[in-house]
Formats: sequence, structure tokens, C-alpha cells
Amino acid sequence: MTRKPLILVSNDDGVQAKGLKILARALKGLGRVIVVAPDQQRSACSHSITLHLPLRINKLAKDIYSVSGTPTDCIMLALNEILDEKPDLIVSGINHGPNIGDDVHYSGTVSAAYEGGIEGIPSIAMSLLFKNGKHFKSAAEFAKRVSKKVLKEGLPRGVILNVNVPDLPEKEILGYKITKQGKRNYGDIIVDKVDPKGRKYYWIGGDQNGFEDIPSSDCNAVREDYISITPLRVDITDKPTLKKLSSWNI
Repeated sequence: MTRKPLILVSNDDGVQAKGLKILARALKGLGRVIVVAPDQQRSACSHSITLHLPLRINKLAKDIYSVSGTPTDCIMLALNEILDEKPDLIVSGINHGPNIGDDVHYSGTVSAAYEGGIEGIPSIAMSLLFKNGKHFKSAAEFAKRVSKKVLKEGLPRGVILNVNVPDLPEKEILGYKITKQGKRNYGDIIVDKVDPKGRKYYWIGGDQNGFEDIPSSDCNAVREDYISITPLRVDITDKPTLKKLSSWNI
């Protein structure tokens, strides 16, 4: 009997997030799906791992586990403690909001996929632009399509896919584009307030003021109602500068 692919699903919005549940359901037609996700909201935690606190795994149902840590913790524990074999694919998402441009540096969703890439496992980060949060089905159906393709074709070792889907019905999405990382603009990123005792406090995470107009970027693609698929490398060494620096005499 042919072995079914093993698919590990995680996210940064937490194990109870709507996007995660819809994603896991959509991928079940492709193989055995095991969910290992944070027990609570962990957005914008980037690639952090928990070093100074114990981590706990809680089995919620058959093939569904929560972890008291970050998305990266989830992938590490899944690969080393929960799963009996290496997964054929890791899919992280569906994130409640975009991960385009500079978002990829902060995103827990993308970092879960990055951890898979570090381990040599084909990995995909899936995000919905979330204007209204109504069209997770559009993202889930495309996640199924791209996952099926990756399971068949594979990915170069150390390369992951970052996929962003407009929050539109499938029939209104114009297709997909293979893109490069764009540049987001953030406004008023630090918001300062005063508490009732007169002490200042701060919130990080201000308004999103759009993005730079960079042709063939993920930002431009989603603005034009296309799905963006951006290949990202785990090895972030800048090769041209590496050659230049080798000629320096410091």
C-alpha cells in the first residue's frame, strides 16, 4: 500500500485560530495532517525559541497538539518529540493578516516555515490579507494546490515559499504571481500613552502606511488582486558582498 504523505501544520495565531483549522481540513485530502501549534496568540514573535522556561505539550485530540511556546518551539518539539518520522511537508498558517515585504522578519508564521527549511523539509507559509477575514476558503484552496505541487516537485534545500492570498472570493482573484520580497512602510510604529498614575507606557505596532512600488514584488502582486508566491532562502548570506569583503584589508 502506498504511504500517505505526512504533513505538519502550525501557525502563530494559536491552536484555536480559524485559519489553522480551515488549513488543516483542506490539506487532509493530501495525506495525514498533524497539527502542532502554540496554545495562545504568538504573532510577531519572529524566530524566537524558549530557553528559560519549561515547555509543555498538550494533546487536544487525535493528531492535534498545543505547545506552551513559540511557532519555532512547536516545529522543534514536533520534529523531535511528537512525530515518529520526518514530515514530507510543513505548512504554517493560514495567518490572520499579510506577511509581505518586511513582515517576513517579524512573522511567527514565516518563522515556523523557516525552521522547517533549516531542517531540510519543504515548507510553506500561508497568509490571508484579512481586510475582512471572510475568505479563508480562498487561501485554503490555494494552500492545497501549492502543497500538492510541492509534495510532487519538492523544493531546493533551504528554500521555503511565502504565500499571500488576497481576502477575496476565489473567482475574484486574478491568479498568482511568482514574486520577490517587497518593502512595507509603517507609520507611527511607537504609540505612547499615559496611565492613570501619570506614567508613560508604549505600544509597538502602529499604522501600516502601504509599501514601496517595486515591480514584481509581493506587495504589488497582492495590491493587484493576485496571490504572491515568494521563495525565501534560509541562508541569508549576501554573496556579492562576501566577495567584496574578501578583498578588504582590515
